[in-house]
Amino acid sequence: MGAVRATIPKVKMKLYLEGIDQSKSDFRKQLAARPIAEKLRMLDALRERTLTIRRASNPGPAKKDVTRQDYDARN
Repeated sequence: MGAVRATIPKVKMKLYLEGIDQSKSDFRKQLAARPIAEKLRMLDALRERTLTIRRASNPGPAKKDVTRQDYDARN
């Protein structure tokens, strides 16, 4: 870690945690305010992106279907 820090000037290592936290909070509120139909469309888009990435990174047949996952309510 010391070697990595030595290559990065300290001036560029500023973290504005309050701003990051506020930005995340604002984004979550915006998402929560969206209609359920839009949230479902977003979920479908994320699922398609996941499948595309999985196919690209695994040229062979898919080992596990990510469109349907079994859920055990006991856990």
